[in-house]
Amino acid sequence: MVRFGYTMLTEQAGPRELVGHVVRAEGAGFDFSVASDHYFPWLRSQGHAPYVWSVLGAAAQATSRIPLMTYVTCPTFRYHPAVVAQKAATLHLLSQGRFRLGLGSGENLNEHVVGGGWPSVDVRHERLEEAVEIIRELFRGGHVTRHGTHFTVESARLWDLPDQPPPIGIAVSGEQSCALAGRLADLVIATEPKAGLLEAFDRHGGEGKPRVGQLPVCHDPDREAAVERAHAQFRWFGSGWKVNSELPHPDAFEGATQFVTPDDVADAIPCGDDPEVFVEAVRPYAEAGFTEIALVQIGGASQEPFLDWSARTLLPALREAFA
Repeated sequence: MVRFGYTMLTEQAGPRELVGHVVRAEGAGFDFSVASDHYFPWLRSQGHAPYVWSVLGAAAQATSRIPLMTYVTCPTFRYHPAVVAQKAATLHLLSQGRFRLGLGSGENLNEHVVGGGWPSVDVRHERLEEAVEIIRELFRGGHVTRHGTHFTVESARLWDLPDQPPPIGIAVSGEQSCALAGRLADLVIATEPKAGLLEAFDRHGGEGKPRVGQLPVCHDPDREAAVERAHAQFRWFGSGWKVNSELPHPDAFEGATQFVTPDDVADAIPCGDDPEVFVEAVRPYAEAGFTEIALVQIGGASQEPFLDWSARTLLPALREAFA
């Protein structure tokens, strides 16, 4: 059976609201949750970007069942991998084993703030591979000293470690990242329903491991209002990762998406309140082989109606379709 998750999208709600939303998602019956790790929103209309690790710590205490996950953290620019390892181990303890560490090579949008420049994708993948190796070594306990190509670690040790470390997921978008994930990850993460990504992950050692996808949706009893909101806040989504990872500021996304129409968005994102439309949008992910799919409800102020509708209508429909 496919598992269905809820996304705490930090770009569209404040920290207290995000914690309240995941509490309601747990009550609604979602199987897991994920949270974005941003310093900037994609567009100014989204309007938020709190520190997700504080949000997740609060969520770990406010919930009791629902698993938590970063979707995704870049451990190579804003954060040193030794610090990411400490944060992840602490959150795994706080949540009593409910945390998974989702990692990726990052977006210029968030990582430019520390002034380190934005290298080529090959270098970003090199940095990610080295970071994952450091995090795993720290998870094993003991002191770690390392002088690598990109990172230095001087006699680091995690003093509070769970009995079992949090699983590590790696986000993929092409052959190179799939090869990295197949070698180093416990699960794979993707935002597009491309079977080829999962096949490449399997070829490089990922066979049998969980695969987590993500789908934006926009529920509203008024479909036109849903389309308008999706266009205002999520028209950046269709640009593809090669574009989205490179642009440095919300204003750049405004310019890059100025010719995207509401109809374009409605063609890509299920809008309205017909559960069958949402089921059909999920179907390509299920058919591609994703075992978990996290839904992103667009619009911070629309979360509670969406969660109520999900408990009553959407989740039963999805589980019936993909049992």
